[in-house]
Amino acid sequence: MSIIENRKAFHDYFIEERLEAGIALQGWEVKAIRAGRSQLKEAYVVVRDSEVFLIGAHISPLQAASTHVVADPVRSRRLLLHAEEIQKLIGKVDRAGYTLVPINLHYSKGNIKLEIGLAKGKKQYDKRNAEKDKDWQREQQRLLRGR
Repeated sequence: MSIIENRKAFHDYFIEERLEAGIALQGWEVKAIRAGRSQLKEAYVVVRDSEVFLIGAHISPLQAASTHVVADPVRSRRLLLHAEEIQKLIGKVDRAGYTLVPINLHYSKGNIKLEIGLAKGKKQYDKRNAEKDKDWQREQQRLLRGR
């Protein structure tokens, strides 16, 4: 069950491979995500010192958050992956010129997981072609329904 999707990722990138990663979250962040107060629009994924981090994801604290916890809505959050997966990602990002983008945040067996994609950037003409294809598909559906 999806919580949030990063639609901008599909507009800006060709997603070639997907991975599911756990996220190291604090208690108030879990509550805020369950309340739907999170955003992946400006977020990106980085590999540093053989660890993977989610940077720029905004999780707004709830009003009823604890007073002794200092909430930082855009802190870097560590992603939990197996060592082999991290090594594979490092190889693809460094050598092949891929980018890691967050695709969606979802529940898996009661836990909050992040789906990340190994992606290549789209050029401006690719984006225009994708928009044209989407418009044509919409027009085809309209014509078929009109009969």
